[in-house]
Amino acid sequence: MTWNPDIYNKFKTERYAPFYDLLNLCHTKPGIKGIDLGCGTGELTQKLAEYLTGAEITGIDSSKEMLNKASAFENNRLKFFIRPIQDQITEGTRWDLIFSNAALQWIDDHDRLIKDLILLLNKGGQLAIQVPSNHDHFTHVFLKELALREPYKSALSGWARNSPVLTINEYANIFFQNGATENIVFEKVYAHILKNSDEMFDWVSGTALIPYLERLPADSKEHFKNDYRKELADRFKGSPVFYPFKRILMKASFGQ
Repeated sequence: MTWNPDIYNKFKTERYAPFYDLLNLCHTKPGIKGIDLGCGTGELTQKLAEYLTGAEITGIDSSKEMLNKASAFENNRLKFFIRPIQDQITEGTRWDLIFSNAALQWIDDHDRLIKDLILLLNKGGQLAIQVPSNHDHFTHVFLKELALREPYKSALSGWARNSPVLTINEYANIFFQNGATENIVFEKVYAHILKNSDEMFDWVSGTALIPYLERLPADSKEHFKNDYRKELADRFKGSPVFYPFKRILMKASFGQ
């Protein structure tokens, strides 16, 4: 997908809060070799490297637009590469820490995905993941409903995005079934206060709206955005607007 880092970072403070909660779950150890899957602009990957004193960290992302900003953070312990997460998994390098903040929700089949990531951990390795779990909020539910209405249904050939995100119980069970010695999974609501429905639209346009716009023909994109914006305005009147954003945070360790 084509990402716009300026739109994404408009709500930098709100988007970064779950990262720090996830970071605090990670154990610092000497000589950690870690990877950040879906590192984006690299700003938070740098903070990960600073937190893990002496660690060697690799950040990967499939978006050239995002990684254009990451080069400024590179040093002898922190490197960035343009690479899809699936390609990284197939490549097979093993790690002491696999970290991913708000990226794996774009990959299907999380049961298989989590198991594949576990197989890439060295003995005693850590897996730390944060994914949005807001797919049942109106902003996401209506987006899918709109895509299944005409003329968009025909334009999208009936496609609408289904979230691959599992429940916290399912993630915890995957960790248990694969021998986790530490198993922490929880869901947290991050209470965001937005100015109005237009700001809510701006939030969604930085993430969930992107795959729909990429698939729609050029003459439908603006109509789709306008229909979506109008529905948000009808649903979320007044100012400010409360946006309860749910995230799943998980941390598991394997072996000693």
